[in-house]
Amino acid sequence: MERTSKHFRKRDAILHCVRSTTTHPSAEWVFENVRNDVPDISLATVYRNLSLFKDQGLIVSLGTVKGVERFDGNTEPHVHFICTECGAILDLPEISVPEELNTAVSRSSGGRVDSCQLSFTGLCGECRKLN
Repeated sequence: MERTSKHFRKRDAILHCVRSTTTHPSAEWVFENVRNDVPDISLATVYRNLSLFKDQGLIVSLGTVKGVERFDGNTEPHVHFICTECGAILDLPEISVPEELNTAVSRSSGGRVDSCQLSFTGLCGECRKLN
């Protein structure tokens, strides 16, 4: 019974960590932040659970940014801006994913769109000031 309790405690802490931030964290970031509350957690446990959460649709992977996979706890369709210089990922809630885009993709592919991740890349405002 104790093992199961620890298992879910770690899993819950990982999921809470990803869902409670807008930083679009890496596995290493999640590990460092969860380790404060769950000192016996391993990086392998974080990776395993992030993979499980992706498979279950509880989180999404935003792909690799500057060589590191990044995650989002917000699974609702929304737009991202990814800075190619510093690696920052910003949510753009004021821009919505057009429904006609989903319709066009469904029509073109003959399939059904279940989710959409729309990302733009370039220099963020801070990096643009420096360049």
